[in-house]
Order: sequence, then C-alpha cells, then structure tokens
Amino acid sequence: MFDALLLRTFVTVVDEEGFSRAAEKLHLTQSAVSGHLRRLEEQVGKPLLKRTTRSQQLTPDGERLMAYARAILALNRDAWMQLTRTPFQGRVRIGVSEDFVEARLLRALQDCAAQHPGMEIDVQVNIPGTLLSQMHQGELDMVVGSLCEASDAGRLLWQEPLVWAWAAQPFTPLPMPLPLALFPEPCPYREAALVRLAQAGIAQRTAMLCSSTAGLRAAAASGFAVAPMPVSQLGHGLAALGAEQGLPALPDAQIRLFVAPHADPQLLDSVSQVIVEFCSTRRQ
Repeated sequence: MFDALLLRTFVTVVDEEGFSRAAEKLHLTQSAVSGHLRRLEEQVGKPLLKRTTRSQQLTPDGERLMAYARAILALNRDAWMQLTRTPFQGRVRIGVSEDFVEARLLRALQDCAAQHPGMEIDVQVNIPGTLLSQMHQGELDMVVGSLCEASDAGRLLWQEPLVWAWAAQPFTPLPMPLPLALFPEPCPYREAALVRLAQAGIAQRTAMLCSSTAGLRAAAASGFAVAPMPVSQLGHGLAALGAEQGLPALPDAQIRLFVAPHADPQLLDSVSQVIVEFCSTRRQ
C-alpha cells in the first residue's frame, strides 16, 4: 500500500518543479523531501524521476504513478471533506492581472476551495486598472495586480524592476519615434512608460496594442516594438534596454493585493493567505 504522505510529497515536487520549493510548501526540510521520494522509489522498485543538476523529469513509471497519486490524494481529500463538512458557504471573486496568473497559483486556489466545502472561487484575468474598477463597482472581492509608484494602495506582496524589453543581442539602433507595445488603458506599465519617455523628450508611437503578456513578448522578441514589462517576464529572446540605448529608467512594478471593503472576511482570509504564501515562493 502506498503512503499518502509520500504520494503528496511526490506530487508536490513535480508541481513545484523542484525539491527546495516543495520543501517550502510542505514545511519540511529538503532532506526530508528527498527521503520521502527515496522511500517511494524503494516501494515501487523503480526510479520515478530523472534528476539532473538543474531539474528533474518524470520517468515513464513516474508518469504512470503520478496519475494514480493524484487520484488517490483527491479521493482522500474528498473523503475527509465529506466526513468533516462544515457550513462554510460562499463565492470568492478574484481579479488577477494577466502577467501574474500562473498554473501554480490556480492549483493553490483550487486546493484552498477544496479545503473549505461550500466555497467557490471565480477568477477573472485582465489588466489591473480594469480589475480595480470592477472591484470598486462591487463585481470583484479581491484583486492581485501591479501598480507603479504606489505608496499605500493595497498590500504590497513584492516588487521588481520594470524594464524596457526588446529583442536580445545583437542590438540594432532603436527606430524613432520609439515603437511601443502596450496594454490598453488603464495600465500602470503603459502610464509609467509614457510619462518617462515624455520627461526624457523621447518621441514614441503605439505600434502594437496588446491584450496579453504573450503579445507583448512577441512584439519585443521580434524587434517590432519595445515593451515595458517586469524583469521576471524576460525570457529567451528578450533583453532589457536602458541608459546605454538612451532610454530612461522605469519605476518598480509593485505586486499588490487589494480587498474590497464589502467582502466577507471569513471567506477572504483563507484565500488571501494562499496568495501571500504563493508570492513568498514565486520564482522571479
């Protein structure tokens, strides 16, 4: 028989993409997590993960066990909920900015709802300005999104540099007026970029209006337009421009949690804690 604790550790290592992050989520030491995986592999008699210095991948046997592990843990969770059901009821409506939504966050929210029978979590993805407007109109209970140069709005979860993203090396001279890829209004990245360029006396034009981070990345990586984005969003094919290319510094992007005054604290406390914990371990 499989030990549910070992199965949970196995699933968490895969979902969190590493032993150290799994240890943080499970509140265990990294050596304890490694020990759990070793014991599980001893029970199976086969390796479950292909380990390298930087990553680990499921073996074919690991993939087969993963499907069973998720089902076993789900049944275990369902049985517990049915036998310990409480009258906790309600819907939590969350707005999440497009550059923040991740599979790990959604899984964490799903787990939170599963631990509170009767709770439903609805997520809406959009730009922060639109989400905050909806919250003020009573359409959302909480919002997770970015602001720039905000001092007291919402709860600061973390902040990181906002940069000018463009195609990686080799650099070519920037066209003028500077072509920009931007989110529509109201967007804090858009506002920060336009204000800084105006202050520096740099002419610009909106070459591409985007509704997603994927669009911004495509515009920048192709060299079609320069896009303001958090440094954590830079990836393969993108580089940050700066003073060497004659561009002004941008303010930090501040990821903040906003809670509507009309929302039910009983419903939101658990969800807020999930979001705070996710932010504390998010890879930047």
